[in-house]
Amino acid sequence: MTDDERPNPMEVLRQARAQLAELTGMTAETVSSFEQTEDGWSLEVEVLELARVPDTMSLMASYRVDLDPRGQLTGYRRLRRYERGRADPHPRGGR
Repeated sequence: MTDDERPNPMEVLRQARAQLAELTGMTAETVSSFEQTEDGWSLEVEVLELARVPDTMSLMASYRVDLDPRGQLTGYRRLRRYERGRADPHPRGGR
């Protein structure tokens, strides 16, 4: 594959969010992690799983999304669920 066939990072982000939303039926709100890998791309996407009132009580989830070098989704997995208003108790990779 040539560099001309490879999507640019912004195209990859758009494709990942759209494909995940289409597959899950949930709104992909933000991309919190993004990296190019040997096999394509790997992202962590924050998704609204359940809207609640007040909004800070809404149920969110982080999904790992893997894409091939052309930006086509090859797999996804939910990593964690949390309430929108809650911070992580421990930093990632922490103790």
